[in-house]
Amino acid sequence: MSVHKSVKKITTHVLQEMKRNGEKIAMLTAYDFTMAKILDQAGIDILLVGDSASNVMAGHETTLPITLNEMIYHAAGVVRATERCLVVVDMPFGSYQGNSKEALTSAIRIMKESGGHSIKMEGGREIVESIERILTAGIPVMGHLGLTPQSIYKFGTYTVRAKEEEEAQRLIEDAKLLEETGCFAIVLEKVPAALAAKVAQEVEVPIIGIGAGNGVDGQVLVTHDMLGMNQEFSPRFLRRYANLAEDMDLAVKSYIGDVRSKDFPNESEQY
Repeated sequence: MSVHKSVKKITTHVLQEMKRNGEKIAMLTAYDFTMAKILDQAGIDILLVGDSASNVMAGHETTLPITLNEMIYHAAGVVRATERCLVVVDMPFGSYQGNSKEALTSAIRIMKESGGHSIKMEGGREIVESIERILTAGIPVMGHLGLTPQSIYKFGTYTVRAKEEEEAQRLIEDAKLLEETGCFAIVLEKVPAALAAKVAQEVEVPIIGIGAGNGVDGQVLVTHDMLGMNQEFSPRFLRRYANLAEDMDLAVKSYIGDVRSKDFPNESEQY
């Protein structure tokens, strides 16, 4: 029997077992109770309360503006909705960079106030001290390498990372360092498929890809993109499994029409 079907609750240990067993890990984003409940009941392995909420929920151009308080608010709703999946909460920009004591304080707040199961941090060797300090408190950490959106102003572009040999080698070294430090999994975003597959083979922790090919241990997408609610974003790695923007548009127009024609509510829909 497959690992993920035999357990009632997905944990960091279960994810390790899935990798060893060659079972792919499915991960999506969630930012609210209702969506998280649907995704959890559908059987998703990991829900990421992503700082992408800054874009998806608040309409910001980047992930940078979202605050720790806002991340905790979103995460708490997601946690209340879930029974089976592992909930990972992004540490927002400014809550951990350059100060390991502040990083620990931020991580503890997320765990205590949201009930999340783990946190995610962007970066490699430059944040190892913060990761180590957070792990001493017993808080599981997921890493994130490749395109790290919180550093968008440093990169200046959302294009594929680690195409050059030097950056690719640094990424491999950072992945191994994150594993040695104690991260239970690593997200690889927008890196060449061959490089991502190499990383997945060379480290024992699960590698979750987004725009990183199919040679990794699992995949993550932003739910609103995958469901076709967001029509503006069409990168090569995105597969749309529904067209909810169109369905919702039709539903809203039907509602408006029924209200204006006095068809809604009808006799059976009133007291």
